[in-house]
Amino acid sequence: MVKFHTATHTYEYPLPAVSLAYFLRYPNPYSTHVLSTDVISRHFDATTQRLHTVRLHLKRSKLPTTVLKLLPKGILGNAAGGDGKSFVLEKSTVDVREGWMETESRNLEWTGVLSVVERQRYTREKPLSAERVRDVEEEEERGPPAVGGLLGWAKEENTSVTTTVTLHSRFGQPKLLGARRKGDAGAEEEAGAKKGFFSSWSTAALQRTIEATGVTRATKALVKSKEGMNVVLERLRTGGVVRAVEGMRRDHELVVGGGEGSWKRVWQQGKDEGDGDLG
Repeated sequence: MVKFHTATHTYEYPLPAVSLAYFLRYPNPYSTHVLSTDVISRHFDATTQRLHTVRLHLKRSKLPTTVLKLLPKGILGNAAGGDGKSFVLEKSTVDVREGWMETESRNLEWTGVLSVVERQRYTREKPLSAERVRDVEEEEERGPPAVGGLLGWAKEENTSVTTTVTLHSRFGQPKLLGARRKGDAGAEEEAGAKKGFFSSWSTAALQRTIEATGVTRATKALVKSKEGMNVVLERLRTGGVVRAVEGMRRDHELVVGGGEGSWKRVWQQGKDEGDGDLG
């Protein structure tokens, strides 16, 4: 059984700014669980004018209590307490000329318990006219790129994003699938006989419970993701890339030395000070 969760949102910023914020979003005060980000590959296709990037995120993960109660302690290993670290593989393609960005993120750990794939499509809400493109180019020549170029379009262009999260639990199936891969017909027949009606129903019920828990967490995570993006976009708007990068540096120091409360206090303090350094 597979569950889906879909959400839409609109950023009051142009696509170039939103795509830049996407790549600068970790760390931020709403992503205290992200420990590191590494670029695996990145290349620009001169023919299609598209930027392709593959990144690997290391995140602090905690299995929900509901799921922990369902899993045998033997398969939890070092994560028996629910705490651990996990890798997330992220792929993205940006086409600023056509006005879209597509991303895909998937977990690399615990895929047998729950596979989570998040796909996002960011699109420019209205195409820029040839005249407006010339105006933007002139603005870029007159002012700093982050303000005159990337964010100077903000009053005239928004970016919409559609997020689809696919969750699939295969809990209870690995041994049966392994037997099939090996072509062990006898083992398959024995497994089928032992499974029975009630066992099959129980496995399906567990899978549904795990997937439902995943949907709840995904919904909450999307809210935090939007808040984190807004933090980065605000930094870009008020101080350009320099301020955004400085903010990343300070956020990293806070996640190493402090907790979530410390992050949010610093961010709130920066908002209250207006033009003060949020970084």
